[in-house]
Amino acid sequence: MVFGLFSSSQQTHELVPSRPSAVAPDALAIPALNKLANKRVILASSSPRRKEILQTIGLNPEIVPSTFAEDLPKDDFIDNTYAYPLATASEKAREVYERLLTENEADSPDLVISADTVVILPDAGSLTKGAAGETDTPDSSAILEKPVDAEDQMRMLMDYNGRAVEVVTAVVLVYPIITAPGYATKSFASKTLVHFFDNELSTLKAYVDSGEGLDRAGGFSIQGYGSLLIRGMEGDYNNVVGFPAAEFVRFMDDLLEEDDGFLEV
Repeated sequence: MVFGLFSSSQQTHELVPSRPSAVAPDALAIPALNKLANKRVILASSSPRRKEILQTIGLNPEIVPSTFAEDLPKDDFIDNTYAYPLATASEKAREVYERLLTENEADSPDLVISADTVVILPDAGSLTKGAAGETDTPDSSAILEKPVDAEDQMRMLMDYNGRAVEVVTAVVLVYPIITAPGYATKSFASKTLVHFFDNELSTLKAYVDSGEGLDRAGGFSIQGYGSLLIRGMEGDYNNVVGFPAAEFVRFMDDLLEEDDGFLEV
């Protein structure tokens, strides 16, 4: 019988599967992307739109959707609507990081990226209440997520008519550190103001009948037929689609500048 055939380093290596670099070879040679080369980068989302946005900047993360129920009570956020998507994205990122760490500690993620997008409708106190998990805040704003059905989607779109809504995407990063609890969390939120035409009801009905937007926060898709409903916007287009890539890169650059040990564990 032969003992000690494999060293501990060889055994550890076998537990870590080989994988392609998370950064495309033709990506811009900028600090944020340079740092992520040869790192295990996870996108805690099943959204194909977020994956596509990241791929356009040369980042190809592994896709590991979160199992978090995304059912935080909105009444807990009546004093700060922007805290709601941040809290949801934080829960999703932590769930994925802790799950992957439990599955294989030797192959833990270097970075987990999570995002949550909501639509905030200002001055919504006088508007018709719906079923899409909305809640009003003291300043009469409403937090809107995906419509529950076509009727709910139609109500949302009617509420937007001739108005502006805020599309807010919160982005949360979770990464390992040496001190307890073993990981750190950093986050930011990006806001884009979307202005809607005063659309005819027949136009709104045609949009709802198309089936588009039922799976989108706020019930519309700016990169699809929904663009016909929109007069203009102020802010990042990709933020409305689901991920503010440019701001993400700048946020990463700031973290690298502030902390020499960022993503070094």
